[in-house]
Amino acid sequence: MTTLLERYTNPWHEFDRMNRLLRRAASNSNNEYPAVNVWVNGDDAVVTAEIPGIDSKTLDISVSDNRLTFSGSKPADDKREDESYHRHEVWNGTFSKTIQLPFNIDADKVSASYKKGILQISLPQRENDKPRKISIKSE
Repeated sequence: MTTLLERYTNPWHEFDRMNRLLRRAASNSNNEYPAVNVWVNGDDAVVTAEIPGIDSKTLDISVSDNRLTFSGSKPADDKREDESYHRHEVWNGTFSKTIQLPFNIDADKVSASYKKGILQISLPQRENDKPRKISIKSE
């Protein structure tokens, strides 16, 4: 525990404390959680997100044109009335994330899996939007 004197004599302590508060506020916002990886593999996009401790039944995935939205929730740990946190860094609550992809998605062919805390969503490109080779007629 920091004394009042230490707060005034060590400005870095206060800076560090504020930085931790800001990071916690940012992590509780829906913009950063969960972190995702998105890549294009041929005609498909693949999205992975690390969301450990979430029941897959609470996940909701939807697609529209070139947007993927997924959401879910993780309940807080049960604790008794006589208990209090000494340190609380594990995230809980609800989240929703929307990702814009570089092409329109064929919603009927989207597939998702959830294993060991990793959500993986495969998003095929709509057939109408795939590039087509145009033949040239010569006369």
